[in-house]
Amino acid sequence: MKKTLLVALAALTFASCQQNTSKNTDAELSMASSAAPAEAIKPGDAAVISFDNLNYNFGTITQGERVSYSYKFKNTGKSPLIITNAEASCGCTVPEVPKEPIKPGAESEIKVVFNSEGKMGVVDKQVTVTSNGVPNVIALHLTGEIKERQ
Repeated sequence: MKKTLLVALAALTFASCQQNTSKNTDAELSMASSAAPAEAIKPGDAAVISFDNLNYNFGTITQGERVSYSYKFKNTGKSPLIITNAEASCGCTVPEVPKEPIKPGAESEIKVVFNSEGKMGVVDKQVTVTSNGVPNVIALHLTGEIKERQ
């Protein structure tokens, strides 16, 4: 009786995992189909994201300090630029991206705040920015050194 119950429970668990997998596949298909119109833009007419600086070195700070920096960029392309995601390499770094599309020729910025609490030594925190621009994925770096509190 216990074996039968255990087998039934294992089968139910396996079946529920398969259902979640199919939901993810449907979501992926939906995302792929919604991305198709963006691919219809000719390469010469695409949005182009041009940063003033991809790396900011904040120098030497004391453990626990916060560093804030705004990475300025311009849409030098011919289509509106849409930032779809900005993901930091760890939870101590928080990016803030513009919500509205950036028109051709317009400028904007991505603000990044780094909290050095619990960090020591040389750091290189990365923020990966994804957009409909060329390039569509770009890495921003926040580097520096953190000294121990006295």
